[in-house]
Amino acid sequence: MKEQDKNPFKKLQGELKEVPPELRKKVMDDVAMAKLMMDLATLFTGNYSALIDGLLKTSNRNKNK
Repeated sequence: MKEQDKNPFKKLQGELKEVPPELRKKVMDDVAMAKLMMDLATLFTGNYSALIDGLLKTSNRNKNK
């Protein structure tokens, strides 16, 4: 069988091994930090589109005066 025809994903199948606790803690801390940064970015930038949309719309109150 040619080298190109071999499926590299078959090498991934097999027995799962336990991750060292210090590596697991580091990965979980990094994921938590990334989630915090995403939440903060959404907090400060998420409503700009709604704000601009509200500013550009004309209201019916101005037409009645």
